[in-house]
Amino acid sequence: MQNPTTLRIAIPGDDPPQLQGSAHLERLRARGEVILHTDRPADDAEKLRRAAGATCIINSRGAVKWPGHLLRQLPMLRMLTVCGVGTDPIDTATAKELGIVVCNVPGLTAPIVAEHALTLMLATARRVCFQTTQLRKGIWKTPDNLYLRGRTLGIVGVGPIGAETARLAQAIGMRVQAWTFNPSSERGENLGIPFVALDELLRTSDVVSLHVKLTDQTRGLIGAREIGLMKPGALLINTARGAVVDTAALVSALNSGHLGGAGIDVFDIEPIPADYPLLACDQVVLTPHVADQNPQGMEILNCGAVENVLAFLDGKPRNRVV
Repeated sequence: MQNPTTLRIAIPGDDPPQLQGSAHLERLRARGEVILHTDRPADDAEKLRRAAGATCIINSRGAVKWPGHLLRQLPMLRMLTVCGVGTDPIDTATAKELGIVVCNVPGLTAPIVAEHALTLMLATARRVCFQTTQLRKGIWKTPDNLYLRGRTLGIVGVGPIGAETARLAQAIGMRVQAWTFNPSSERGENLGIPFVALDELLRTSDVVSLHVKLTDQTRGLIGAREIGLMKPGALLINTARGAVVDTAALVSALNSGHLGGAGIDVFDIEPIPADYPLLACDQVVLTPHVADQNPQGMEILNCGAVENVLAFLDGKPRNRVV
């Protein structure tokens, strides 16, 4: 029987594996009982059972959502941290109301995610997946590849990942411009790139790469109108969040030939179902939300999430979003 005075730290749905097997968990076990579930909760009732009595939750997978009505049913919960940057799976307004501290792990894996964004960009520009599929069908044909040197990359959102993506793009000879909600000439000078209006960026970029967090302001930020503004043959890269883009509008633009291709790591439904419409598009490169998912990146995030919990338990919360 559980000791009611034992501090509980819950990891309610570690699937695909993130924290399981990490040595960093031993640091938490010295402070309390760590309850890790290696599969996803089937429903809200199971989610609540797994988190019952927990003082802290490590939400290692964004597919495990914490809307306000669930947070209200966890009276012992005082702190919740994600294993990454995005806190969109959590109702932060309700968390703030309830006095639940919400933390993230910002910036540490920016170079890893930016490298993935560049990989998607190059693979999409060179039609790598399309050509592989053609060869498997016995088709030997030279497609129209896009040479990126000298082309213009538009960065939407210039936090640590967007800034690092800009640097990598400049290293291969691309011109870079950016849009952000809060531009400043000083920030532009520090980054070495100009800030422009979003519509201008869309009209004048050969490649658009998305790096904004998911909020009410950015949900559906790139819809049919915005995609329609993009250059014919332009490429769209998304390593931000799937809901930033209107998937139906993206599919329509790809199928019509208006867009030359898309490199997508994040989706509005995860995992994607077998009939997900992007799967039927030819000129796409798709990865399963793995931009920071390599051994180095995962341990960086694991360490960051564990240190968030330890800092909270020591009365010195860090990386607070709420």
